[in-house]
Amino acid sequence: MQLRLNHYRNGHGEPLVLLHGIGSRWQMWEPVLDRLVSRRDVIALDLPGFGASPMPPPGTPPGIDSITSLVQEFLDELGVTRPHVAGNSLGGLVALELGRRGAVASACALSPAGFANRPETVLARGLLWTAVRAARRLAPGAVALNRTAIARKLTGGQFMAHPERMSPAEAAANIRALAGAPWFDATLPALRAAHFHGGADITVPVTIAWGEKDRLLLPRQAKRAAAAIPQARMVTLHGCGHVPTYDDPEQVARVLLEASGG
Repeated sequence: MQLRLNHYRNGHGEPLVLLHGIGSRWQMWEPVLDRLVSRRDVIALDLPGFGASPMPPPGTPPGIDSITSLVQEFLDELGVTRPHVAGNSLGGLVALELGRRGAVASACALSPAGFANRPETVLARGLLWTAVRAARRLAPGAVALNRTAIARKLTGGQFMAHPERMSPAEAAANIRALAGAPWFDATLPALRAAHFHGGADITVPVTIAWGEKDRLLLPRQAKRAAAAIPQARMVTLHGCGHVPTYDDPEQVARVLLEASGG
């Protein structure tokens, strides 16, 4: 039986699949949805073992290959053939893998995983390890903790340039999602070896957009992405951090629409 992934679907036009990063949930795309649904059939997924999606079947190895295959199988089950796809962080790497497999019409990656060197990988893994353990401690009081803009800057500053633009409820829900993701601990070490290869062979349009204030996957990694996928269109997300949808929804929506055909 195929894995049924929790998802949001709304809109009109060509299908556009949205994929979140490790420890996140489909709702990270909410700030841009109103700008997309009038022009795209938007499908935002919770990746397996994250958000409200179930864990994959027992024995499924953690890592990018399994996640990509499970997403591809679920889209096939929905009857969504060769959609446009966009993803952030881990989701960006999945989008590029789907592009490499020729399973999508276009691929857009926002600060994707897969291009860090060894020291950068150690740094990002350490930051994420620390973040999830802090989230597990803070989750019970997350609503009260995030009532002020200053508090949201403290709790979300590693991932966004302007976390204060989230509502207290959004900030709290994001902390709880990170704390409660059952596949996080197994997936994080598996990503250590997740370097993207085969980019020059991708035949569908590729856009890679990097937040200029990304503190998790540093902006200099964009140069490696450009070298690995020389045909990709490179974009800078000005004023944005690692999770850019809260920082500048208008800019992100514009990039997503341009990447999926304008």
